[in-house]
Amino acid sequence: MTERAPHQRHCLLVEDQPTTRDWMLGVLATAFPGLNITAVGTLRAAQAWLDNHADALWLAVVDLGLPDGSGIDIVRRLAAERPGTLPIVATIYDDDAHLFEAIAAGARGYVLKDEEAALLVNYLQRIERGEPPLAPSIALRMLDHFRAPAARPDDEAGLSPRETEVLALLARGLTVAEAARRLGLQPQTVASYVKVIYQKLCVSSRAEATREAVKRGLA
Repeated sequence: MTERAPHQRHCLLVEDQPTTRDWMLGVLATAFPGLNITAVGTLRAAQAWLDNHADALWLAVVDLGLPDGSGIDIVRRLAAERPGTLPIVATIYDDDAHLFEAIAAGARGYVLKDEEAALLVNYLQRIERGEPPLAPSIALRMLDHFRAPAARPDDEAGLSPRETEVLALLARGLTVAEAARRLGLQPQTVASYVKVIYQKLCVSSRAEATREAVKRGLA
């Protein structure tokens, strides 16, 4: 008698950067051997996949900054329509605004893509133990959120510590590739940070960003 194969779990990965998407596929395959993974690169593609697949979905790993919208929409839809699915955010955003919007939308975990692959695997494997996968810096931000406001120094533009670090390096004349090497990150990750920094500072050039860095005593 042939033994029946165990039910295969399915994961939806929503990530628009091809290099990062391939890297995340490797992380997920290491964390959960045998996991059936569907990868898409846009909000529209993710919505279409959900429209056309009513089968059970165990895990969704969702980036927030997509080219056609926010991954928050996917997290919110999964929480409302598929309570059996675990929506996990995987992003570069480590500020309070993105974190708490994701948690409020129904995210069951929040990890950062600039972590070492082995650490990210470890965080994700906590799911098997019924624990939420949280990067340590994210867990600390959640704790800090409930402290008295006076005890939480914050950049006036809402820059996270990592974003402040990237801004300082740019203001010192480093290229994105050089800053990435200095921080031990992928260049596309640092490029994403630069985009967020420009948005938060309401600037559109390195010169303007450098002026803002000087105001903050970073250069």
